[in-house]
Formats: sequence, structure tokens, C-alpha cells
Amino acid sequence: MKNFITVNPAQLDFNPFQGIGMQWMLITAGKLSRFNTMTASWGGMGVLWNQNVCFAFIRPQRFTFEFAESSPGFTLCFFEERYRDALAFCGSHSGRDVDKAAETGLTPVEGPDGFVYFNEAELVFLCRKKYIHDIDPAHFLDPAIHEAYPIQDYHRMYIGEIIRCLKRKSGE
Repeated sequence: MKNFITVNPAQLDFNPFQGIGMQWMLITAGKLSRFNTMTASWGGMGVLWNQNVCFAFIRPQRFTFEFAESSPGFTLCFFEERYRDALAFCGSHSGRDVDKAAETGLTPVEGPDGFVYFNEAELVFLCRKKYIHDIDPAHFLDPAIHEAYPIQDYHRMYIGEIIRCLKRKSGE
């Protein structure tokens, strides 16, 4: 945590549409001794139940799913553009087959709350799971959404309370 400061997420100059949808993020769950991370471009942030929250989506066949299920929370890490190749790698390789941190040069660290994040990140949201929900195609109001699920591998949504937000110190 020495390269980061704790910040109030409500005071961030951060655009989640840009950060999540265009720059991507890493969703990470587990303990430093055993964790997995995956790249995501679906998710969101806001206020729910009078709490600052993040929500993330993970398909059941992803290796990260088992870690998200067994962990009390997850992290969302955002990076500078120079890490695009690392994020692309983490989104196209399974942690069942490769050590993503070793292959990409990203440095996993464990925060004071026990959640794993990456030392190279610019911004980190540490989230305690509050709610899960399986996407149910019976509730799709727009039939075009079915196109996102050609093999019917519907995501599980995780809503997490933001318990800590870390921002890289200037010049670090």
C-alpha cells in the first residue's frame, strides 16, 4: 500500500464508462497465496442501499468465478494504457493454465483488508460482497441481449460495497 493513498470514491475524477468499458479492469478474488484475476469490460459503480458500490459480472466457467464465490470480496483494478497488453493477456488466458502475474509482470499485493490487487494499478476498489444474482434470460426485455449469450453461459452479478479506494500516489 506504500505506493497508494486511500481516497473517498465520491471525490474521484473517474469516468466508469471510460474506465470499465474502454480501458478495462481486472477483477481479482482470493488470497495472495491463491487467487485469480480476469479482465472485464462490463460492470458499474454507484450508490445502492446507502452505500458506495461496484458491480461486476463473472461467467461460471471462468476460473475467477470459484475465487469470487469463496472470497468475502473482490477488487477492481484500473491501469494506465501502457498495461493494455497485460490486461489483454489476462482476458484471453485462464489462470488454470498459466500464472497471469508471472506472464504479465504484474505484482500482486495483499491489502490491509486481505484483498489482492496489483501494485501497478492506478486505481483500486476493494469491495466486500453484499449481493449476488444470476442473470436470468427470462427477464431480458430486449431480445437482442440474447446475442451476448450464444452458448447460454449467463453471468453472475456481484455487488460489492466499496470498503476502500486506493489511488496511486503522484510520481510513483
